[in-house]
Amino acid sequence: MSDDTIILRPYMPNDAEWLAARHGALYAQQEGFDDTFALLVAQILTDFAETHDPKVERGWVAQRGTERLGSIFCVRLDKKTAKLRLFLLEPAARGQGLGQHLLETCLDFARDVGYDRLTLWTHQSHHAACALYRKNGFACIEEKPVHSFGRDLVEQTWTISL
Repeated sequence: MSDDTIILRPYMPNDAEWLAARHGALYAQQEGFDDTFALLVAQILTDFAETHDPKVERGWVAQRGTERLGSIFCVRLDKKTAKLRLFLLEPAARGQGLGQHLLETCLDFARDVGYDRLTLWTHQSHHAACALYRKNGFACIEEKPVHSFGRDLVEQTWTISL
């Protein structure tokens, strides 16, 4: 593998600290989120480590050499519905098709293990991510104003039939 090759590898427990820290730092810088967001991400990762079923739930980390570039997770919501979680791209890795590749990997996995639907939770302010979801056939099925992570936001729920 050359140093410029990007791979998607399985999420490993030693990725947790990086993933929580990067979510916290990027969302603080780009969205003005407070520290409670990184704490939420850390709790999601703790829950994943303690309870996930590797047959129907998976996490991936995009990496170039030793540099982590992003992540995406597919977790079970119920027997027929999966939830996309912790979709992150480092700013330097955006606009190169990596987000699409991560999303396709998650969608393919969800289909392959038998889910009928994939859902996700995001915020209206995440314009690039929402455009990517829309391009891939997701529909926004709910929006509601909230005060979360120290900010007034509009939460969105998106879904796609698989």
